[in-house]
Amino acid sequence: MRLLVLFYPWLELLSLIQLGIETSALFALLWVIAMFLLGAAMLRHVGMASLARLQEAQRSGVLQRTFFVDDLAVGIAALLLMIPGVLSDFFALVVLVGPLRRRLAELIFGAPDRSAADWSDAGDADGQMRGTGRDANPTTLEGDFHDISEDTRRRDS
Repeated sequence: MRLLVLFYPWLELLSLIQLGIETSALFALLWVIAMFLLGAAMLRHVGMASLARLQEAQRSGVLQRTFFVDDLAVGIAALLLMIPGVLSDFFALVVLVGPLRRRLAELIFGAPDRSAADWSDAGDADGQMRGTGRDANPTTLEGDFHDISEDTRRRDS
């Protein structure tokens, strides 16, 4: 893994040089600029859309299950597009295509664990979480509470 991190920038540079050789240096430069602008626009759009969806979910009390995963994936793809190089652009396309993204996540992280499946089963038929902010399976934590604020210390003295 360390070798991959070490050689990745060099592979990106090699891919850009090869793109420049096959087409022209101007095309390679325009490719980098265009992908950066596309990634920046995507990142801005997904950020604004995520914020609007979170505000709407807060008002209505309805939260989509796949909301976080899909917006995060588009954000990661936008960041990958902003990295100069052809390999990162390819990885961005893989992340943007839904079935490939899910298959890649299964290969990297394995099958989803049961706790995630329990959480996803808590939604209704639309795949939405409804409620008052409580989990479907609440967990009770037990312990003692001691107030240590300054007001309490002054009263005790």
